[in-house]
Amino acid sequence: MQRQIIIKPMVDALFMYLKQHEGEVQNKGKLRDAFTYLQNQENYLKVFLTDGDVPMDNNASERAIRGFCIGKKNWQVIDTIRGANSSAIIYSIAETAKANNLKPYEYFEHLLTEIPKHLDGTDRSFLEALLSWSNELPAHIRKPGK
Repeated sequence: MQRQIIIKPMVDALFMYLKQHEGEVQNKGKLRDAFTYLQNQENYLKVFLTDGDVPMDNNASERAIRGFCIGKKNWQVIDTIRGANSSAIIYSIAETAKANNLKPYEYFEHLLTEIPKHLDGTDRSFLEALLSWSNELPAHIRKPGK
């Protein structure tokens, strides 16, 4: 509701400004690129106004990748596509665990203990219970108070 009352008029004013001043922007350059991007993405950029689950900014995403970006020099040893894919998978699992209030180390330990128990079979239904948002995960891998 607050987004509709406070922010929507400002967002509408921004897009109105873009439409009114489009002719004043040169056909080439960074400003033209910005104008074009905003106009082409208007519907998508306005989704946060009607869906309260969509954040107004990407701060949470930025925080999630911060550690990876800071440690990127450590990742220079990964010099193959397969290595990069593997590290992306591992990093995604760790960040998803954090986002679901799990202790990443303990979560990986749990995964590496449970998955090998099922390698001989073809039934993969056990994986549901291992997802980071599953209520079936053991309490010791959850962060306290969460």
